[in-house]
Amino acid sequence: MVSDRLDVIHMILNAGLMVQFVMLLLFLFSVASWAIILIKFIQIRKAYKESAWFIEYFWKSKDFSESFSRAKGLPFSPIARIFRTAYLELRKIYTDSAPRNPALSEADRKITRDEGIKGFENVKRVLHRAGNTESIRLIQMVPFLATTGNTAPFIGLFGTVWGIMNSFHGIATQQGGATIAAVAPGISEALVATAAGLAVAIPSVIAFNFFTQKIRIIESEMDSFSSDFLNIIERELIYSREG
Repeated sequence: MVSDRLDVIHMILNAGLMVQFVMLLLFLFSVASWAIILIKFIQIRKAYKESAWFIEYFWKSKDFSESFSRAKGLPFSPIARIFRTAYLELRKIYTDSAPRNPALSEADRKITRDEGIKGFENVKRVLHRAGNTESIRLIQMVPFLATTGNTAPFIGLFGTVWGIMNSFHGIATQQGGATIAAVAPGISEALVATAAGLAVAIPSVIAFNFFTQKIRIIESEMDSFSSDFLNIIERELIYSREG
């Protein structure tokens, strides 16, 4: 295993400048891809864990202020973050509603049905905007993995084609008959670029598909939570004001 690895390194070091450039480019793509894979794996794993815990706590507690306090300690949960945003908007509705008597607590302040409808629309809009923000946060850097998976094989193939062209050019200019032993080293050096391109692309494609699936599940959970939360707010701000 050690000698095989040293042979590959030896072939790269003895390859042409263009092939070496291609290998350097693929190496940079690989480093960036693995860094993104590690970062997104940790982020999405924590988002899953914290969101599941928060949803369970929210439905058990049914106390918005307690849930808000708990949500502040869950920095990776997108559901906790959208709840915090919606809760702050909901508090603003009660704070801005009449009568504006400083002696009354927020819970004691009364709002009309029209104010409730307006407040519900504000909360709905805030939840939608917060959900979009969280989706963007989750998908950040993931498209780079798709770009790597799509382009790395072609970059490696370019290096291979260039190296083989040089090898055949060497055959044409070589005095006397060319043998397999003479051209095989150059061709093998060129083929390393294709192998490197595939080695970079395959993990990137697998990671992209994995993260995309997980992000879709989290987004579905966010949509479900937002809908359930809006139903609660609608009953509180609109239907309870009828009559």
